[in-house]
Amino acid sequence: MLWKAGLIHCFTSALSKIGPQVTKCWPIYRPASIKRFARHWSNVPFLTVPPRRTPGKPFAHRSDLKQAKRIVVKLGSAVVTRGDECGLALGRLASIVEQVSVLQNQGREMMIVTSGAVAFGKQRLRHEILLSQSVRQALHSGQNQLKDMTVPVLEARACAAAGQSGLMALYEAMFTQYSICAAQILVTNLDFHDEQKRRNLSSTLHELLRMNIVPIINTNDAVVPPPEPNSDLQGVISIKDNDSLAARLAVEMRADMLIVLSDVEGLFDSPPGLDDAKLIDTFYPGDQKSVTFGTKSRVGLGGMEAKVKAALWALQGGTSVVIASGTHPKVTGHVINDIVEGKKVGTFFSEVKPAGPTIEQQAEMARADGRVMASLQPDQRADIIHRLADLLTDNRDEILKANERDMEKAVTLGQSKISYFWPYYL
Repeated sequence: MLWKAGLIHCFTSALSKIGPQVTKCWPIYRPASIKRFARHWSNVPFLTVPPRRTPGKPFAHRSDLKQAKRIVVKLGSAVVTRGDECGLALGRLASIVEQVSVLQNQGREMMIVTSGAVAFGKQRLRHEILLSQSVRQALHSGQNQLKDMTVPVLEARACAAAGQSGLMALYEAMFTQYSICAAQILVTNLDFHDEQKRRNLSSTLHELLRMNIVPIINTNDAVVPPPEPNSDLQGVISIKDNDSLAARLAVEMRADMLIVLSDVEGLFDSPPGLDDAKLIDTFYPGDQKSVTFGTKSRVGLGGMEAKVKAALWALQGGTSVVIASGTHPKVTGHVINDIVEGKKVGTFFSEVKPAGPTIEQQAEMARADGRVMASLQPDQRADIIHRLADLLTDNRDEILKANERDMEKAVTLGQSKISYFWPYYL
């Protein structure tokens, strides 16, 4: 019973200390302010989304991701396109649009960096080429050879030009189902390097977000030059693929979080195809040497190495990053929502490395120790429990003082957060 008494004392002590602070900073929401900011079509209360945080420093822990207000979602080519690389994965795309719409209607500011124009255009151009072939050519080839009729290699820029309008029309039709307006923005490297164009782009995006419109950004693949194979992400990031575009956009717009969806569950310590490959839950900038990268995705320009470089660049710029799977059938329908809720999904990039074991490691050690305890004799288990009780009693004052310091630090660092969520703990 000693441990129960200790917990009750700690809780009552915490209430007595943070209670006055909570009442002082209790937010007052007047009807006029609610009317000005709330979305009239949202079924979720406006208070579920925290106010805009001060930009410049990424979140240190997954649990802090709930505070994200402005979010950039990057959809990789493997997520948007079908397995045959010709056409779009409509089911996945519709699920992602639904999740983005729910978050947008909650009061968050959502932006999408999408791929898929080349794949959609390839589908349309292949169809046009087959239809344009003369009847004589088709008949002359014979029925057996007709099935094996090959289509010439299509130039990527032409595919992008043919597919971009259809891709945007599809996004617009999907978002309309949730009473959300979407806007298209096509960018190139020059739009970020030219100061005037960069300011114009930023002004346009801010105005769209103010009007509760979801910007859908893509590289203008119809006019961009081929990517340079060995251009590293140094200084100002180079827009050579949509990974770098999403990172640059997130930093420019001071986004709270960047979600990168790909065809892998996250960052592994070795290529995912290997038997001993392990998913990295939290990745720190100093752990790059411990990771072995594999090959690129089937349709993307970058690959995991490019994603990690772009993620670290965004992290350095003050944006939190999560890399997760957008193609797994069991998680695609809720992957974005799970990430925003702080659940353990994909790989979370953080600048803060804990001094001790992670929560998962502590849980694993507790399970292992529990098995050892279960194998002991009753008198041996009793001796261990009594010893633990004696340690708690002997160090009672030190434990309570440390708890008080932790509570004071929590109130100092996150006073607004405590006052914000306080009603849910009553």
